[in-house]
Amino acid sequence: MLQPILNEAQAQLLSEERQALGALQVLLAQFGVSPENRAALERSIRQLDDLFLLVVAGEFNAGKSAVINALLGQPLLEEGVTPTTVRIQRLTYGPEIARTTREAAIDDLTAPMELLRQISIVDTPGTNAIKREHEAITSEFVPRSDVVLFITSADRPFTESERRFLEQIRSWGKKIVLVINKIDILETPEEVARVEAFVIESAQQLLDLRPPVFSVSARRALRAKQNGDAALLAASRFEALERYIRETLDQTERIRLKLHNPIGVGLRLIAETRNAVEARLALLADDVATLNNLDRQMALYREDMRRDFHYRLAEVDNVLQAFENRGVAFFDETLRLARVFDLLNREKIEADFAHNVIGNVPRLITQQVTEMIDWLVASNLRQWQAVMEHLSARRAVHAERLVGQINSTFEYDRDHLLETVGQAARRAIETYDRTAEAEQLSGALQLAVAETALVEVGAIGLGALLTALFTTSILDFTGVVAAGTVAALGLFVIPAHRRKAKEELRQKIAQLRAQLVKALTEQFENELGRSLSNVETAIAPYTRFVRAETGHLEETHAALEELHNTLARLDAEIEHI
Repeated sequence: MLQPILNEAQAQLLSEERQALGALQVLLAQFGVSPENRAALERSIRQLDDLFLLVVAGEFNAGKSAVINALLGQPLLEEGVTPTTVRIQRLTYGPEIARTTREAAIDDLTAPMELLRQISIVDTPGTNAIKREHEAITSEFVPRSDVVLFITSADRPFTESERRFLEQIRSWGKKIVLVINKIDILETPEEVARVEAFVIESAQQLLDLRPPVFSVSARRALRAKQNGDAALLAASRFEALERYIRETLDQTERIRLKLHNPIGVGLRLIAETRNAVEARLALLADDVATLNNLDRQMALYREDMRRDFHYRLAEVDNVLQAFENRGVAFFDETLRLARVFDLLNREKIEADFAHNVIGNVPRLITQQVTEMIDWLVASNLRQWQAVMEHLSARRAVHAERLVGQINSTFEYDRDHLLETVGQAARRAIETYDRTAEAEQLSGALQLAVAETALVEVGAIGLGALLTALFTTSILDFTGVVAAGTVAALGLFVIPAHRRKAKEELRQKIAQLRAQLVKALTEQFENELGRSLSNVETAIAPYTRFVRAETGHLEETHAALEELHNTLARLDAEIEHI
């Protein structure tokens, strides 16, 4: 256990570290980080309570097992030119040499070696093993380590697979010690120096730091210890590595590394998760732009439709204005003293008014209204098509765009919603019956006009309705048909009656205009609102997802930043304990 050997300052750092890493665990789980990465963090936290862990890694046949045997002074591990270590070997202190299997792919080996009282040693399969699962379990075990002793062979130092694996180790924030083994196969000290210089330079370029480097012959060191050969031990150059492990990795340094390592794992996972969050936010920013663009399209559509509607209303008004002008001219021509006796013929006056004034007004208005309805229906259809095309293009552009390989939930939900919206748009377009829509709108308009005018018309057309309104609303109130009164009063009444007839005509037409405009406007606004509402309803799940996910990701990003700053601060403070 780490806790009993800590001073007050170290214990406080440990407490803060556990708290920060615990918060990170919760955050990673909420975000959907892979179980493997969450498990790596959990294992690194558990390692705080274990002995100092020295993980030995490298390619197979680099001499990893030989180095461990030399450190312990006994050939506890099998050596060979083929991949001999197929499972992770964990060496700990015990009263006798014994081997047990406690975890999948992990063997526990105990031995009464003094070194193992303070340090646990792990031997891993080769990073370039033929069996790829060997490399997998090695990679899975690295996050547990406190120090990685990386073994490379003097005859093939720093191979490409070693470079890749070292980059991975470094990304976990692990302390790395490089061991160049098998220097006994080199003929001169100059050759050893050249290999060592090459490894140091390569490590500095690859890792952006200069790790400790030891050139040794593990086989000579083991033979020297077994035979008590001091000269051979010196020739193996192994004592420098042992001295580093014994003196440099003293208790204070081991505590420091023990505290450092979970932070390194946490910082790596924060970096990976933050990259995924930022990638998703970038994608969602495009989604937000798409939604904002759709909002602008809808607003412009509403403006354009209303502007065009007013133009079409003006065409209806022109028909009514011409109607009014003909009516005024009719009264000027008819209500004259010279035609006083014609006024006695009610049927003729009504027929002349219907023919010369009303004429084709109902047909013209019906035509204008029909064209307006067709325009509205067609515009609604085009708007649906525009939405579908916009979203389809959006989905196609980003179909192959990756958003971080954390999990697939986000990508699935987003793509599914986009596809759902597209399907809704396609169904709307495919099932859009223009004839039925137009008939429905026309019937609603007819009913609205009749209700506004308080006229019971039954199932007649708009033209017949307007004809009825014109004749009943105008002729019955102009006094024209009261010809007997006109004849009796003659000269004195006709001019005044003519003025009254024209004024009442203007009033009635204004009333009819208001009724018609009101009915048309109400129906237009209802239909426009219904169309826009249908589009908004269709994209609402997508909109909610984008808004909610953006908010969630922004909160996650802020929390990751805060945890990064906390862990970075703790990491810096640990350096000075």
